[in-house]
Amino acid sequence: MTTRFVDLAEYIPGLAVEARYATCHNLTGHPLAGYRAQKALARVEAAQALRCAFDLAQQLGYGMLVYDAYRPQKAVDDFVIWSEAPEDGTTRQEFYPALEKTQLFPLGYIARRSGHSRGATIDLTLTKDGVPVDMGGGFDLMDERSHHNAPGLTQEQEENRRRLCAIMAYAGFAPYECEWWHYRLMKEPCPDTYFDFDIE
Repeated sequence: MTTRFVDLAEYIPGLAVEARYATCHNLTGHPLAGYRAQKALARVEAAQALRCAFDLAQQLGYGMLVYDAYRPQKAVDDFVIWSEAPEDGTTRQEFYPALEKTQLFPLGYIARRSGHSRGATIDLTLTKDGVPVDMGGGFDLMDERSHHNAPGLTQEQEENRRRLCAIMAYAGFAPYECEWWHYRLMKEPCPDTYFDFDIE
């Protein structure tokens, strides 16, 4: 493992990890290149901040589930290849039911460079008794429902999103407007470096 990256589940005891991109349960329908283990890695600075967020979540009676953190550049390239391939409909209903694959780039859901590859961006949700709370849409749902302040959410869903946002802001993370699960460490240690080592 590259120096200064840590395994989040080891670094933060009690943190749950479901590394979606190491499995077929993601919008591409296959494990992404570079994901060779069910792990979530991050720069130690991001891990320290996430530990502060996790401690606060626990004080409020919640746990946390991480879906993704560091993402190799080769995995981002894998997304690009998938997006340019003909539509087969395998994952569309769950992940982008109202969009065409060709729209995912211009709408900002997929990019050729990802903040995840810098090691300080984390995709996650809150849990209650080990179960993800209701956020009004699943992880990686490419839809307006995933936007912060999306219309049509219940009061509970809005409160759950605000709670996660407040917890992460307390620890120094900024949200991404289009994805309720996506948070970037504001004081990134490597803002111009895109890493490409495998997750093993």
